[in-house]
Amino acid sequence: MAQQPLEMILARQLAEHLAFPVVLIGADGSLAFYNEPAEHVLGVRFEEFGALPYDDWSQRVQPFDEHGRPLAAEERPLLIAVRERRPSHARLRLGAAGGGRDVEITAIPLESQSGEFQGIFAIFWEQSA
Repeated sequence: MAQQPLEMILARQLAEHLAFPVVLIGADGSLAFYNEPAEHVLGVRFEEFGALPYDDWSQRVQPFDEHGRPLAAEERPLLIAVRERRPSHARLRLGAAGGGRDVEITAIPLESQSGEFQGIFAIFWEQSA
């Protein structure tokens, strides 16, 4: 396994101590980590899910719009932040088209001191009914 950039190591350390859901995505779009509060929303522990390449995790965590339609890649805040290297925010539904959880997600790019893109730090929270 390749060594993680310092920024991702520090972001994971921070995420482990936060009381709200956090997901870390590597510069290549791979799932690097999510914390315990995120496990409750996603319904599976990180140790069971593990670090995954983009194609694997994007199939397992399906985002939908308010009408139950799958979100296109260009509408997904995590992918926008990775591809465009800019912050992104959206309201969406995670899980099955007819069920799941309504959440808001904010994805923020992580850069090294030299400006090299390292991945993203995404926070999310469930919406009240």
